[in-house]
Amino acid sequence: MAALRYAGLDDTDSEDELPPGWEQRTTKDGWVYYANHTEEKTQWEHPKTGKRKRIAGDLPYGWEQETDENGQVFFVDHINKRTTYLDPRLAFTVDDNPTKPTSRQRYDSSTTAMEILQGRDFTGQVVVVTGANSGIGFETAKSFALHGAHVILACRNMTRANEAVSRILGEWHKAKVEAMTLDLALLRSVQHFAQAFKAKNVSLHVLVCNAGAFALPWSLTKDGLETTFQVNHLGHFYLVQLLQDVLCRSAPARVVVVSSESHRFTDINDSSGKLDFSRLSPSKNDYWAMLAYNRSKLCNILFSNELHRRLSPRGVTSNAVHPGNMLYSSIHRNWWVYTLLFTLARPFTKSMVLMRYRLCATHRAGPGNIAHNKMAIVFENQRQFCHFQ
Repeated sequence: MAALRYAGLDDTDSEDELPPGWEQRTTKDGWVYYANHTEEKTQWEHPKTGKRKRIAGDLPYGWEQETDENGQVFFVDHINKRTTYLDPRLAFTVDDNPTKPTSRQRYDSSTTAMEILQGRDFTGQVVVVTGANSGIGFETAKSFALHGAHVILACRNMTRANEAVSRILGEWHKAKVEAMTLDLALLRSVQHFAQAFKAKNVSLHVLVCNAGAFALPWSLTKDGLETTFQVNHLGHFYLVQLLQDVLCRSAPARVVVVSSESHRFTDINDSSGKLDFSRLSPSKNDYWAMLAYNRSKLCNILFSNELHRRLSPRGVTSNAVHPGNMLYSSIHRNWWVYTLLFTLARPFTKSMVLMRYRLCATHRAGPGNIAHNKMAIVFENQRQFCHFQ
């Protein structure tokens, strides 16, 4: 029992608790068997329940399997700096022929990203997360990196991006993570990022379009477009267009667009019901920060759904995700009024750790009441915004 407690596997209230003299072991191919030291015999069935079990998935993040000088396998927990001869996956065994639970049964509002990714091995997978130096972008990038993925933090501020890389490596020194410059407020920077990424000659299995701005005062980017629209939507739109060929070559691949329920509280039609592109990048007199944010999030939804329609036959899915209303992040930092409101609400908000599973699970958001043909119109016409000298 001391060894079980050390490995975090002791559960004396469980029906799976072994009788005295019995030990639970695993084979190299993941099957669980039971050793009876009193009678010196082994068997596949649990001595109390009669069930056969197998290990669910790969080693938890931070764990590594090694062999000692006697040829015996042991396990190293790099996160908590400890070793044990008990396989930590014994805490996550499943029945030989289980009934597969639905997502609704398995996950809820308290589920963490680590629980979503438990047993998943992303070794060999390449993931790009925009705006990954803080907030849910950082938590998402860290979750993927700690499960073996090669993660690229695409950020505007390289100082903060490199600090984020160091924090991830501090949790697991073998994590494969790096930072690259990406300024969504500058289309030329988006182009340079895509060129630099392609020069690496690697695949792209997951692209998380997470970076965003909120409550910005009116301003134009160097490309002559309203900043909220370009940062939250158009920059990502252009990025996906430039990397589309890599995504298709890497199929199965996925694009995850971080949108918001705020997309429901606006429209991009004019008074006659036709699509009004002047509302996407309004003049100073027609600008309201909250409305600009909502419109950019509506564009995210339109883009994600149309992208999925076009690329899913080629093995690339697109998902839009709402991170949650009661979520504390630094997105409010641009205006002191919102900072005050978010600070007052913080005791009632979700933590990043409990929320970030949404981006890892990537549940698909539907188009709501948006007409399907409007998605295609937005998708086609926005190409004109991305043509520049």
